[in-house]
Amino acid sequence: MKQRVLEILSDLVACDTQNPPRGIESQGPVYRCLTQWLDPSFELRVEDYGIGRVNWLAVRGKPTRLFNVHLDTVPAAEGWSHPPLQLSLDAEKAYGRGVCDIKGAAACLIAAANQSDDVAILFSSDEEGAQSCCITEFCRSADASLFDSFVIAEPTGCQAVLGHRGYLSVTGKFQGISGHTSQHQLLAKSANHLAARWVAEALQQVAEFEVAHLNGESTCFNVGRIEGGLKNNMVSEHCTVTWSARMPAGFLNQKLLQALQIEDTPETQWQTTFDGPPLPGSPGQHQETQVWCQEQGLEVANDVDFWTEAALFARLGKPTIVLGPGDISQAHTVDEWVAIEQLEQAANRYLKLMQQG
Repeated sequence: MKQRVLEILSDLVACDTQNPPRGIESQGPVYRCLTQWLDPSFELRVEDYGIGRVNWLAVRGKPTRLFNVHLDTVPAAEGWSHPPLQLSLDAEKAYGRGVCDIKGAAACLIAAANQSDDVAILFSSDEEGAQSCCITEFCRSADASLFDSFVIAEPTGCQAVLGHRGYLSVTGKFQGISGHTSQHQLLAKSANHLAARWVAEALQQVAEFEVAHLNGESTCFNVGRIEGGLKNNMVSEHCTVTWSARMPAGFLNQKLLQALQIEDTPETQWQTTFDGPPLPGSPGQHQETQVWCQEQGLEVANDVDFWTEAALFARLGKPTIVLGPGDISQAHTVDEWVAIEQLEQAANRYLKLMQQG
């Protein structure tokens, strides 16, 4: 099966699914690739939500377990020593944009599915766009209720991951009054100064929150961008601050928003641009999924710090795990790679799960 996985992966890597830009078409190269490599007995249902957000649901037989893998990738930055949209191999590694995150798993799933009678795979295309429209819409659909468990492909070293941090992204726009900096009374109305004071206070509040509610564990609070003002002799009228946080498993993002007192005022307008919950949503769900993994003979790994769309599936109240080849440190990098041995291991693990389901 290893050779077939590499053949499929070569075709998938050649599909330009960089996000951004959102140039993914529902009937384009991805569709051609899926119809070429999936057995003709599969029914391939296509849902196009616009601007490159597409679901391809491949179903054969009457499966009760759904496998999901996203086919969009981050852009290929400069500095590659291998062509990013061409699969390159050496004795141990496969190189190319998306081979680790997570087209390698997609190739493994297709190869395994062709050897299974009852199987369903949801291929999606906007995980890297920080919107998760595809999975949100699927979970609202009647199709989602047909399955009693979910396996989400992300790089986990072929071990089952049951928990990960949430991901919260917020933008604040500060409104000040423009003027000459010799007017010292206006400086208190500087949008840049308002933003700076908020950041300083937020850092202090986050530190107190981590001690009081997380036993000192980090929220990974990060101020990503501060942009405002025109010149250093002008009081700033506008300033934009973007920040993110990753709450540990079991802690809701809303708790941090409340601690930071994120609310609109005449001087400040806030927008939560992404609110991805942690996995699992509750300790009880974690225990249920642990039992399910034992029944499936899966090795369970520690929680991870990166966010996945498994958290959206888990809201359906069914056992949900993250499992795929590779390591997150190999993803989103120049010369992205995945071990060929990991691909072979993942394909065999997926096949076993398909046959058990």
